[in-house]
Amino acid sequence: MDAQTTKDRLTRKAWLDHGLRILARQGAAALKVGELAAGLNVSRGSFYWHFKDIGEFRLQLLERWQERTTDQVLEQTDASTTGAARLTHLMKLAFNEDRSLDRSIRAMASTDATVAAMVASVDARRIAYMANVLTEAGVESRRALSRAEFLYWAYIGQSAVMDPRHVSMTEDDIDDLSALFAR
Repeated sequence: MDAQTTKDRLTRKAWLDHGLRILARQGAAALKVGELAAGLNVSRGSFYWHFKDIGEFRLQLLERWQERTTDQVLEQTDASTTGAARLTHLMKLAFNEDRSLDRSIRAMASTDATVAAMVASVDARRIAYMANVLTEAGVESRRALSRAEFLYWAYIGQSAVMDPRHVSMTEDDIDDLSALFAR
Protein backbone atom coordinates (compact mmCIF):
# COMPACT_ATOMS: atom_id res chain seq x y z
CA MET A 1 0.00 0.00 0.00
CA ASP A 2 1.47 3.37 -0.96
CA ALA A 3 1.60 6.47 1.26
CA GLN A 4 -1.29 8.17 -0.54
CA THR A 5 -3.59 5.17 -0.05
CA THR A 6 -2.68 5.11 3.65
CA LYS A 7 -3.53 8.80 3.96
CA ASP A 8 -6.84 8.28 2.17
CA ARG A 9 -7.78 5.53 4.60
CA LEU A 10 -6.98 7.41 7.78
CA THR A 11 -9.83 6.65 10.16
CA ARG A 12 -11.50 8.46 13.01
CA LYS A 13 -9.97 5.83 15.32
CA ALA A 14 -6.48 6.62 13.96
CA TRP A 15 -7.04 10.31 14.71
CA LEU A 16 -8.25 9.51 18.23
CA ASP A 17 -5.40 7.12 18.97
CA HIS A 18 -2.94 9.75 17.73
CA GLY A 19 -4.65 12.37 19.87
CA LEU A 20 -4.39 10.16 22.96
CA ARG A 21 -0.65 9.62 22.33
CA ILE A 22 -0.09 13.36 21.94
CA LEU A 23 -2.18 14.11 25.02
CA ALA A 24 -0.19 11.59 27.09
CA ARG A 25 3.18 12.89 25.89
CA GLN A 26 2.60 16.63 25.57
CA GLY A 27 -0.62 17.53 27.38
CA ALA A 28 -3.82 19.22 26.27
CA ALA A 29 -2.08 22.31 24.89
CA ALA A 30 -0.67 20.16 22.07
CA LEU A 31 -4.14 19.19 20.83
CA LYS A 32 -4.20 21.59 17.89
CA VAL A 33 -5.59 20.58 14.53
CA GLY A 34 -2.57 21.68 12.50
CA GLU A 35 -0.06 19.94 14.77
CA LEU A 36 -2.15 16.78 14.94
CA ALA A 37 -2.46 16.68 11.14
CA ALA A 38 1.27 17.27 10.69
CA GLY A 39 1.99 14.40 13.07
CA LEU A 40 -0.09 12.10 10.88
CA ASN A 41 1.32 13.60 7.68
CA VAL A 42 -2.12 14.59 6.40
CA SER A 43 -3.95 17.84 5.75
CA ARG A 44 -6.17 19.66 8.24
CA GLY A 45 -9.04 18.77 5.92
CA SER A 46 -8.69 15.14 6.99
CA PHE A 47 -9.38 16.20 10.57
CA TYR A 48 -12.51 18.12 9.55
CA TRP A 49 -13.68 15.17 7.47
CA HIS A 50 -13.92 13.15 10.70
CA PHE A 51 -14.73 15.82 13.31
CA LYS A 52 -16.89 18.94 13.32
CA ASP A 53 -14.37 20.85 15.43
CA ILE A 54 -11.74 20.46 18.15
CA GLY A 55 -14.46 20.34 20.81
CA GLU A 56 -16.04 17.26 19.26
CA PHE A 57 -12.57 15.73 18.91
CA ARG A 58 -11.81 16.30 22.60
CA LEU A 59 -15.14 14.80 23.63
CA GLN A 60 -14.46 11.71 21.54
CA LEU A 61 -10.92 11.54 22.98
CA LEU A 62 -12.47 11.34 26.45
CA GLU A 63 -14.82 8.59 25.31
CA ARG A 64 -11.89 6.67 23.80
CA TRP A 65 -9.89 7.14 27.03
CA GLN A 66 -12.81 5.73 29.03
CA GLU A 67 -13.16 2.81 26.65
CA ARG A 68 -9.45 1.91 26.74
CA THR A 69 -8.70 2.54 30.41
CA THR A 70 -11.95 1.48 32.03
CA ASP A 71 -14.35 -0.48 29.81
CA GLN A 72 -11.71 -2.77 28.31
CA VAL A 73 -9.82 -3.23 31.60
CA LEU A 74 -12.97 -4.22 33.50
CA GLU A 75 -14.08 -6.56 30.71
CA GLN A 76 -10.63 -8.18 30.64
CA THR A 77 -10.62 -8.55 34.41
CA ASP A 78 -14.08 -10.11 34.44
CA ALA A 79 -13.13 -12.53 31.67
CA SER A 80 -9.83 -13.66 33.15
CA THR A 81 -10.42 -14.09 36.89
CA THR A 82 -12.97 -14.73 39.62
CA GLY A 83 -13.22 -14.14 43.36
CA ALA A 84 -10.32 -12.63 45.29
CA ALA A 85 -7.99 -13.22 42.31
CA ARG A 86 -9.97 -10.58 40.43
CA LEU A 87 -8.81 -7.84 42.83
CA THR A 88 -5.18 -8.97 42.55
CA HIS A 89 -5.40 -9.03 38.75
CA LEU A 90 -6.97 -5.57 38.66
CA MET A 91 -4.35 -4.14 41.02
CA LYS A 92 -1.51 -5.60 38.97
CA LEU A 93 -2.93 -4.03 35.83
CA ALA A 94 -3.56 -0.69 37.50
CA PHE A 95 -0.40 -0.22 39.53
CA ASN A 96 1.95 -1.24 36.74
CA GLU A 97 0.52 0.77 33.83
CA ASP A 98 1.86 3.97 32.30
CA ARG A 99 -0.41 6.68 33.67
CA SER A 100 0.80 9.67 31.67
CA LEU A 101 -2.49 9.78 29.76
CA ASP A 102 -4.48 9.65 32.98
CA ARG A 103 -2.42 12.53 34.42
CA SER A 104 -3.04 14.63 31.31
CA ILE A 105 -6.79 13.92 31.39
CA ARG A 106 -6.93 14.87 35.07
CA ALA A 107 -4.99 18.06 34.35
CA MET A 108 -7.60 18.92 31.68
CA ALA A 109 -10.33 18.20 34.25
CA SER A 110 -8.93 20.84 36.58
CA THR A 111 -9.90 23.58 34.11
CA ASP A 112 -12.75 22.07 32.08
CA ALA A 113 -16.10 21.17 33.67
CA THR A 114 -17.03 18.72 30.90
CA VAL A 115 -13.79 16.80 31.35
CA ALA A 116 -14.19 16.94 35.13
CA ALA A 117 -17.66 15.39 34.86
CA MET A 118 -16.35 12.58 32.65
CA VAL A 119 -13.43 11.90 35.02
CA ALA A 120 -15.78 11.90 38.02
CA SER A 121 -18.02 9.40 36.23
CA VAL A 122 -15.06 7.14 35.42
CA ASP A 123 -13.78 7.39 39.00
CA ALA A 124 -17.20 6.45 40.41
CA ARG A 125 -17.48 3.50 38.06
CA ARG A 126 -14.01 2.21 38.90
CA ILE A 127 -14.63 2.53 42.65
CA ALA A 128 -18.01 0.79 42.39
CA TYR A 129 -16.41 -2.01 40.40
CA MET A 130 -13.69 -2.51 43.02
CA ALA A 131 -16.26 -2.46 45.83
CA ASN A 132 -18.22 -5.14 43.99
CA VAL A 133 -15.05 -7.22 43.51
CA LEU A 134 -14.30 -6.92 47.23
CA THR A 135 -17.84 -7.93 48.14
CA GLU A 136 -17.63 -10.95 45.84
CA ALA A 137 -14.33 -11.87 47.52
CA GLY A 138 -16.08 -11.97 50.89
CA VAL A 139 -15.66 -8.46 52.29
CA GLU A 140 -18.76 -7.16 54.05
CA SER A 141 -20.53 -4.69 51.78
CA ARG A 142 -20.39 -1.93 54.43
CA ARG A 143 -16.57 -2.20 54.36
CA ALA A 144 -16.10 -2.84 50.66
CA LEU A 145 -16.80 0.72 49.50
CA SER A 146 -14.36 2.37 51.91
CA ARG A 147 -11.66 -0.15 51.01
CA ALA A 148 -12.31 0.39 47.31
CA GLU A 149 -12.09 4.16 47.79
CA PHE A 150 -8.82 3.83 49.70
CA LEU A 151 -7.31 1.58 47.01
CA TYR A 152 -8.41 4.02 44.33
CA TRP A 153 -6.90 6.95 46.19
CA ALA A 154 -3.63 5.01 46.35
CA TYR A 155 -3.86 4.33 42.63
CA ILE A 156 -4.44 8.02 41.82
CA GLY A 157 -1.74 9.15 44.23
CA GLN A 158 0.85 6.73 42.93
CA SER A 159 0.99 8.60 39.62
CA ALA A 160 1.98 11.79 41.47
CA VAL A 161 5.01 10.27 43.23
CA MET A 162 8.15 11.74 41.75
CA ASP A 163 10.87 9.62 43.38
CA PRO A 164 11.45 6.69 40.99
CA ARG A 165 12.25 4.38 43.91
CA HIS A 166 8.63 4.62 45.02
CA VAL A 167 6.62 4.56 41.81
CA SER A 168 6.26 0.83 41.25
CA MET A 169 5.37 -2.26 43.22
CA THR A 170 6.46 -5.84 42.81
CA GLU A 171 3.89 -8.51 42.04
CA ASP A 172 4.53 -10.00 45.50
CA ASP A 173 3.76 -6.63 47.12
CA ILE A 174 0.52 -6.39 45.16
CA ASP A 175 -0.41 -9.96 46.12
CA ASP A 176 0.18 -9.06 49.77
CA LEU A 177 -1.85 -5.84 49.62
CA SER A 178 -4.65 -7.49 47.71
CA ALA A 179 -4.93 -10.18 50.38
CA LEU A 180 -5.00 -7.49 53.07
CA PHE A 181 -7.89 -5.62 51.45
CA ALA A 182 -9.86 -8.72 50.50
CA ARG A 183 -10.07 -10.03 54.08
